[in-house]
Amino acid sequence: MAAKLLFAISCGKAAGRGSRMLGRPGSSLPGKVALKVYPWTLRDLAARAQQGTILVTGTNGKTTTNNMLARILQQAGARVICNREGANLITGVTTAFLRETTLFGQIEFDWAVLEVDEASFPGVAAQVDPRLVVVTNFFRDQLDRYGELDRTVAVIRDALGRLPRAQLVLNADDPLVAQFGELGPSAVYYGLAPHARVVERRFRVREARFCPLCGATLNYAFYHYSQLGLFRCPNCGFRRPAPEVEGLQARYQGERVACTIRFGEKEFPLELPTQGFYNLYNALAAFAAGMTLGLEPGQVVPSLETYEPATGRLQRFRYRDKPVYLNLVKNPAGFNEALNLLYTNEGAKNVFIAVNDNVADGRDISWLWDVDFEMLETLQGEIPGFVCSGLRAEEMGVRLKYAGVEPDKIVVEPNLKAAVSHTLEGAGRTAYFFATYTALWPVERILRSQVAPDRRYTNAGGGPSLS
Repeated sequence: MAAKLLFAISCGKAAGRGSRMLGRPGSSLPGKVALKVYPWTLRDLAARAQQGTILVTGTNGKTTTNNMLARILQQAGARVICNREGANLITGVTTAFLRETTLFGQIEFDWAVLEVDEASFPGVAAQVDPRLVVVTNFFRDQLDRYGELDRTVAVIRDALGRLPRAQLVLNADDPLVAQFGELGPSAVYYGLAPHARVVERRFRVREARFCPLCGATLNYAFYHYSQLGLFRCPNCGFRRPAPEVEGLQARYQGERVACTIRFGEKEFPLELPTQGFYNLYNALAAFAAGMTLGLEPGQVVPSLETYEPATGRLQRFRYRDKPVYLNLVKNPAGFNEALNLLYTNEGAKNVFIAVNDNVADGRDISWLWDVDFEMLETLQGEIPGFVCSGLRAEEMGVRLKYAGVEPDKIVVEPNLKAAVSHTLEGAGRTAYFFATYTALWPVERILRSQVAPDRRYTNAGGGPSLS
């Protein structure tokens, strides 16, 4: 073994220990140090995989899809390396390997299942030579960092073009993703069939108005949300591919979301211990990946049905007898779907929104004006109060006011702890907490200190999900 690799491992682990002594998670620092010492640390460690490496990328749903798939493989008996913390830059991916490596460079695993940031995807893919790539969706996200969406899509397309051996698992309902089918040796598509909700709500955000192949305006029979739906190009014939894995009869069942998975000629009932139709997409992606890897549906479905949501992915708590939900919001499409959750529970509910503009959140918060907060006007009778917090609490309050929310229902409280307490003590029967990335972790810690996790949804034996 190369001496440089051993030295890089040693330095990375030392950095991790130092970070933990300072009370920091150290999800990226070990990898950053190791790569500085030896730039091929990730390549050399990933090459030890007995079965291969799987990459999950896209705008929304990466963390949940990635962790679902890792859990499926683990419950099938595989040894899995996974960056569950959601550290998805090349430094965080490298850290995931370092944690499982001894000081002597010994590491044994079957699969590496890795969530990868879109901008980091080319660099990571070049080093790990993935056997399988899952692409979830593309939405506008952090324009100050990624630039326009076309640029992000082009980055992924070019990188996939340099991976001729990688099998692809693609979202059939997103034209920006479905176009990649011709790039790999084979592609498996997943998607949702029409269901009651496609005619219930319409959102303003549409990322893919034009055909990615010829530029003509796409025709849609319906939308699930944003640009995800049944599309067809009247000019070149590009259309939604027929999915091998399709979710039928998508529906809410109390605090859960369910569908029937059609795979080939067989159907399998699925009920997820979480809300949000977008989580069905995550589950379908993980199911499709499992089928592509040769797993049995009887192994995959039970794992999905007992999956515990990760931090900030509709994470559940209880405050006295009040259900409390914590959800990450980071772009218009995701925020719209998060707001739609307010329609799923009857009765009064309090709403907390924390917006930061740190580097990890994106300095530009103009995206808030693309979120359909106007939908809240029809819910005002059920929402006694909105609490706006974080570094940009005032701007969030202004946005709600312009959306038609009654000013006397808006409380602006930049202090997170005070804002959380105010929300929990509100008159609602349910509390929803929405937070951007750097606000999410402080809010989660505050909630843990004041409320209890909802044990009805605890994933026994599933391992930590800290991403």
